[in-house]
Formats: sequence, structure tokens, C-alpha cells
Amino acid sequence: MKRLNARADLDMSELATDIRRWGQEIGFQQVGYSDINLSTAEERLQNWLRRQYHGEMSYMERHGRKRSQPGELIPDTLSIISVRMDYLPPDTQPVKVLQQKEKAYVSRYALGRDYHKLVRKRLARLAALIREEVADTRLARAFVDSAPVMEKPLAEKAGLGWQGKHTLILNRHAGSWFFLGEIYTDLPLPVDGPAEDHCGKCSACMTVCPTDAIVAPYQLDARRCISYLTIEHPGSIPEDLRRGIGNRVFGCDDCQLMCPWNRFASHSKETDFQPRHGLADSELVTLFQWDEETFLRRTEGSPIRRAGFERWRRNLAVALGNGPASPQALAALEAAIGDPSDLVREHASWALRRLREK
Repeated sequence: MKRLNARADLDMSELATDIRRWGQEIGFQQVGYSDINLSTAEERLQNWLRRQYHGEMSYMERHGRKRSQPGELIPDTLSIISVRMDYLPPDTQPVKVLQQKEKAYVSRYALGRDYHKLVRKRLARLAALIREEVADTRLARAFVDSAPVMEKPLAEKAGLGWQGKHTLILNRHAGSWFFLGEIYTDLPLPVDGPAEDHCGKCSACMTVCPTDAIVAPYQLDARRCISYLTIEHPGSIPEDLRRGIGNRVFGCDDCQLMCPWNRFASHSKETDFQPRHGLADSELVTLFQWDEETFLRRTEGSPIRRAGFERWRRNLAVALGNGPASPQALAALEAAIGDPSDLVREHASWALRRLREK
């Protein structure tokens, strides 16, 4: 039986090396370490909230200082382990789908199974290995976008990348197509240096954004962001932003597609992230004709469930209004005028007016 080591008997640098190796063996592409000082990120967050850039994501205002003070969220936290996992599926031809206006564009991260379960399970395995190695550690708590955790500033401090002008984490060798996760621990692990910003004078992400959501370098107004509008926003999509949505029905990847650092991105080999149910190349009309039972069956275990059936239909109506005025699209929208949802009816009516103007 393996003898557990007390932390006093361990070389923390050696332990950090072991944790990196375990993480890579488990399936993470990178592991880094940071302290718990997020004072700069806290100030940026408060400024962002004061400007109301979070829209109706009221959860961003909750939990007091627990989001920016890890020790208040999880007492006794001394270090944070940050990891990243590539998710970009191969051969999904995102630019081609965006150009085919009769097709539905789903953000590449949402084509497969919900990443939360996979990444959390891998993090739990890593946390278990740490507890097996260190006898007197009481804390190895894993998070995957599931608590008030500032994952991007933590990843930046841990050397996984820098926060780009589009506010996503960028890595010189891997671009931005990856998920993040964290383990809060009471071990005093040696910290990595923060990543250096390599955006330079490039403003490609700001230029390409269809709704001008990147209002300044490193500042995102979520109220204009297509990902927010199609996933988080519960109500009517502002009319002045609907045309910019194009055929994007769940999320948006334009800022990532345009970023020059993503030429270094690697495709994921994880089967869970591979497209399911033809969502990488589906017709808008076909998806709009799903009933709720079909939606629930086809999106089981998918991030798309977060939007729900009503918002899914709302988004598809907007995309149909931005697409070609085919007899099939017109018929589908006309049928939706009798939809029981006020939200769907409103967006279907707008889409019909758009198509009849063409």
C-alpha cells in the first residue's frame, strides 16, 4: 500500500511537476499555478458591472467578493491550479457554414456533449491523485464554469495565456479554442508567471464582430454579443442587432475565427467534442420544424439545452429572417405565427417581414 506523504516532507516544486504530468496524462493540454491575488481583475470586474455590460446576467453581481477573493469562496485556499483542454472538432468548416445562409451556425464548442461533465470528471481525477499523494491536504476542490470563479484572470496568472482584446484567453501555441478548469488547493505550490500580451496592434476581432460588441480593446459589452443574445438573454432580441446575428443560432465564433493566433490551434481528439445529430451542417428550416420533444431528444447532454426550446426557436426565426426567402422558409415562419410563445411569434413576424422585402 502506498505511503501518503505529509506536506512537510514534500518538495512543492517536485509535486508541481508531478501534477503537470498527471494532468497531461489525464487529457489536459496544459497545467499552471497561480496565487489567489485577483485585486486587478476585481477592479476590472467592478468597472464592467458598473457599465451594465453584463446585461441580464444578474449572477455576475452575486456572491459579494467570493468571485475575486478565492479564500472567501473556499476557505484555506493557498494556490489555484488552472488547466486547459482543447475542444475544436476537426472538419466542421465554420466559415463555409457561416456563408451558407440557409444553414444554422452553432458555436463549435456546443456541437458535441456538454463540456462541463467531461472536464469536471478529469479534474476530479487530478484532485484525487493530489489527495493520494499528500496525506494532510484537506482541500482539492474542482470547478468548471460552475461557481463564482474568475477563470480567465486565473488562467492568465497561471501562464496559460493572456486575455485578448476579445477578452478570451489566447495562447501563442494553441490559440483560444480550449476550455478552462480550476482546482482550489491548500497546498503552497510554486506559482507560474503571468503570460505576456501578444495582441500588439492587431484589432481583427474588433473589426469582424458582427454586432460591434467589443466596444474597446479588452472590453466586451455582453448586451451586444451574439453569444449572450442567443444563449443568456431571456427576452426579445433588440431589432437593431438582429441582422448582425446572421445565421448564428447558438453562440458566435467570429472573433476566434479571425484571430491570427488560432492558426496554431490544434483539433481535439476527444470523442465527446465531436459533432452530434448533424448540428455542424443543419438546415435552418429543418431545425425550426423540431417540436419540443425532438429538441429535448436531440440536445440531450448538449450545451444547447441551456438556451431552452423557446429561445432556440426565437434564434432560428431571426436566422431565417436573415436567410434566403425560399418557399420552405416562408412556410415555416408563417406556421410559427400561431406559436403559443409570444417571443417566438414576435421574432417570426419580424423574419417574415424581412423575407417579404427581399
